[in-house]
Amino acid sequence: MIALLATACGQADTAQTASAASDQVATSTTADGPLKVVATTTQVADFARNIGGDKVTVTQILRPNVDPHDYEPSPADIQAIADADVVVKNGVGLEKWLDQVISSAGFEGQVVDASQGVTIRKGDGSEEESAGDPHIWHNPQNAKIMSTNIEKAFAAKDAPDAAAYQANLDTYGAKLDALDTDIAQRINTIPAAQRKLVTNHDAFGYYIDRYHLTFIGSIIPSFDTSAELSAKQISDLVAKIKATGVTAVFSESSLPPKTAQAIGTEAGVKVEAGEDSLYGDTLGPEGSAGATYLDMEKHNTDVIVGTLNG
Repeated sequence: MIALLATACGQADTAQTASAASDQVATSTTADGPLKVVATTTQVADFARNIGGDKVTVTQILRPNVDPHDYEPSPADIQAIADADVVVKNGVGLEKWLDQVISSAGFEGQVVDASQGVTIRKGDGSEEESAGDPHIWHNPQNAKIMSTNIEKAFAAKDAPDAAAYQANLDTYGAKLDALDTDIAQRINTIPAAQRKLVTNHDAFGYYIDRYHLTFIGSIIPSFDTSAELSAKQISDLVAKIKATGVTAVFSESSLPPKTAQAIGTEAGVKVEAGEDSLYGDTLGPEGSAGATYLDMEKHNTDVIVGTLNG
């Protein structure tokens, strides 16, 4: 068992309890059965399902609304990795716990780093952010690169089904391109002077860069939700909100909204918080507005455009 620091969101126990569950897709009809895939985060698990289709089974370690930055793996996670053909990770230092789990599991198969080939945003120079910004999925073009990396790994491990994986990638890639175009068009409906974001933590840098928004600041000024927050940082953010004319603060569906609401009240601006706020680090549960990657990014855009145009 790996002992990690408790997250500021207090979700580690929930994560450990929920991690034993897995999402299974329909099995392949190949002689050897479906490719057994373990995916770490909700996002890469969704990509793996779209690329693998009925040729794979996907065991997803992190559950919806569980903070990936500070996660405590369970014995079930170790066993799932021990039994896997392929392990897919986000990379960029997001799964700090994974190397030890792989070692404990004795896994010697293929580990796919979905971030390979993605241009990584740099951190602030601190040790905690030395790998860069791990929230790469918030640009659909990065999601295409991640999906391509997954497709290559599946095809290499299961050559007889390579054509199926390529066809699935082509279909999903077209959906990602359509999503990218739609987001850009919708963001462009916001008056340029109002395209300013204050978020719960620094999770949306790739989205902000892709769609030419202005990042004013975040409640937790770090890529990691478990970072410490000082009273001075809060007061500085309130002052910056007032000085720049920001109209709203955006919290995240997986994070407690208390601090965001306090800052919004002090600054005199609207706060988007609760289950229908932004999906930052994780997809939402089945049936929610963020149940899939495509749903998540569409929902986030709806919230941002609706609020900043409001």
